[in-house]
Amino acid sequence: MTTDAGEMSLTVDELAARAGVTVRTVRFYGSRGLLPPPVIGPRRVGRYGAEHVARLALIEELQRQGMTLAAIERYLRQLPSDLSAYDLAIHRAVVASWAPDSVETLSRAELERRAGRALADEELERLAASGVLVPCDAGGGSEEGGFRVDSGLLRLGLELLDVPLSQGTILAAREVLLEHSRAAARELARLFRGEVAERDTRDVRDLSAHIHPLVVQALLTTFQRSLREELSELLSGEGRSGG
Repeated sequence: MTTDAGEMSLTVDELAARAGVTVRTVRFYGSRGLLPPPVIGPRRVGRYGAEHVARLALIEELQRQGMTLAAIERYLRQLPSDLSAYDLAIHRAVVASWAPDSVETLSRAELERRAGRALADEELERLAASGVLVPCDAGGGSEEGGFRVDSGLLRLGLELLDVPLSQGTILAAREVLLEHSRAAARELARLFRGEVAERDTRDVRDLSAHIHPLVVQALLTTFQRSLREELSELLSGEGRSGG
């Protein structure tokens, strides 16, 4: 599923399983221009990459927001055609911020269908520790009991399963993000409070709906640049020490 260079290389069946959709859906999206065409490899087999997986995840998120196919087509046409999987993930995070909190009860079979693969008990425990899901019973989430799943976090949690970091590091990172995001939210609310104090309830709701995605986009962009700078310093420091 990867090339010698480490790049993701999937058949249409592998892509569909990874994205939790059918092959027919993948081909349909391709025919409508929602997905770029695959790279044609040996034996005329189409190969798909990380950008296709990320674009399918973005389409899924837009559908969760209730957008029609025509609206999704318009949205995607406005995006640059050469966006990386990373950039598409940023767009999906912004879109996901529009949605209210959503918790669903899923059977293990349905959960694995959405994951696009079977999930080992260890992986289910990792998702539970990350706050993505909670077993509905004390028996560890049997087929009958199922799981209460945070739909907004599910895709992120599944992607984290493939990240080569220890569970302890991921949980510590989650705590850091929660602590600082809550602090930022409190400070932003304090700044905005004076602006809305004299407005009626409808105006406040309209303003909140308008600024919510803008604030999330600003936070993501700022964090993205800050993290890139920190990682760049870390890597350059290791390069100097290794030299």
